[in-house]
Amino acid sequence: MNHQEQNKQQEKIEKLAREIIDLCRSSLIVNLRFIDMAVSRLTLLPQGTERTATDGEHYFYNPIHILRSYKKARELPIRRYLHTVFHCIYRHMFIGTLKDNRLWNLACDIAVEHSINGLSLDVVTIKKAEEQEKEIEQWEEEVRYVTAEMLYRHFLDHPPTEETLQRLEKLFSLDDHSIWYYSPEQIAAVRKGGTNASEKKDSSNDGDNDTDKMDNSDIERFMNSRRELESMWQNVSEYVQTALETIEQERGQKAGNMIQNLKEVNRERYDYTTFLKKFAVMGEAMKINDDEFDYVYYTYGLELYRNMPLVEPLEYKEVKRIREFVIAIDTSGSVEGDLVQKFIQKTYNILKSSESFFAKINLHIVQCDAKIQQDTKITSQEEFDEFIKNMKLFGFGGTDFRPVFHYVNQLIEQKEFTNLRGLIYFTDGYGTFPETQPPYETAFVFIDQGYENPEVPVWAIRLVLEKEDLT
Repeated sequence: MNHQEQNKQQEKIEKLAREIIDLCRSSLIVNLRFIDMAVSRLTLLPQGTERTATDGEHYFYNPIHILRSYKKARELPIRRYLHTVFHCIYRHMFIGTLKDNRLWNLACDIAVEHSINGLSLDVVTIKKAEEQEKEIEQWEEEVRYVTAEMLYRHFLDHPPTEETLQRLEKLFSLDDHSIWYYSPEQIAAVRKGGTNASEKKDSSNDGDNDTDKMDNSDIERFMNSRRELESMWQNVSEYVQTALETIEQERGQKAGNMIQNLKEVNRERYDYTTFLKKFAVMGEAMKINDDEFDYVYYTYGLELYRNMPLVEPLEYKEVKRIREFVIAIDTSGSVEGDLVQKFIQKTYNILKSSESFFAKINLHIVQCDAKIQQDTKITSQEEFDEFIKNMKLFGFGGTDFRPVFHYVNQLIEQKEFTNLRGLIYFTDGYGTFPETQPPYETAFVFIDQGYENPEVPVWAIRLVLEKEDLT
């Protein structure tokens, strides 16, 4: 076969493969209207790689592999494409630093396959679906919901053996995730066709190839495009979630795990450090006010009169510092003591940091279950140090939030507080809330336990933190 005939055959194969993928897309749109926005978002890009892959923008595939999969079972290429689209909807590739990439890859594949199985859709049903669900049953009780985030934490706490890992990867993996961890240069090379999506580029071999290098401005543009891409998939993800919860309610009843994955990935994340600073009040601190200091007169005086400046710097400056507030701790039996201690330690670390702590503060740490168990008043960093060192928890009965608010109101009446900024209540949420809004800002802080945290009154802030946020 000459070179021209080879090119024609390759073009024919690529055309057929693209038609199959277009057929897969059409089938998914017809059967799953709520993901119509997601299905057509990926740009098709042929590669020499055996397995399909995505960087969130492209769908990398081997045309010959697509034809073979279609010949083996028509459901396979549809399933593979939907699997990849679900990775994008759940934004699995937009990740930071991980302790174990391999465990994250497995957790993502399991979450996606479980979501697809839950749809009970004939055009994507494969033989090993039943075996997959039997495997998942053993984790459901421990992880509550089969999301990538929950499974990943479970695998970190209970690391599977190498033999188990290989077996699970064979059972659940349908695409390659290597490109998720590529550098900007490596992704650029894949898009140009210089490297297969599943073959990590050896950067040591491209030292003489200037075309592969990216300067800082190129990298910055790339990172901006990645942020825009992630934002786009977030919009798609929120659209899918809304559609399942409203228009596609009937389908949503069958897609319970998919909705939980969407809730997990679309849940608003909070920075506790930033949040705590919202409780700051204006106050004077011993600090030079550079904003109101005129260096011209100051230096001119030193030059003219040597050691006699014409203007002295201002001694004080208005800065935001945390001064008066209450930390309420739910010490009922349902709250883990270890998490309480970590929360107090985290709060202490933030307060101890620069620009966040007055020389004198008025902080009350109130422990309460169904009644007030202890109130520790702290007026200095030294007293906080002593509290952290000898911290003890009291209570472990039922839960009622009202006694804390009644107690704090009494402290205000007794002039214990002059400018109480707010109250932070650390709890699992299962208790009786006050009926009326207090005259200070209130936040209820929950730790994400893998299930729905209770709603709070409309006048309160609801803050959900990951366990990792407290370490």
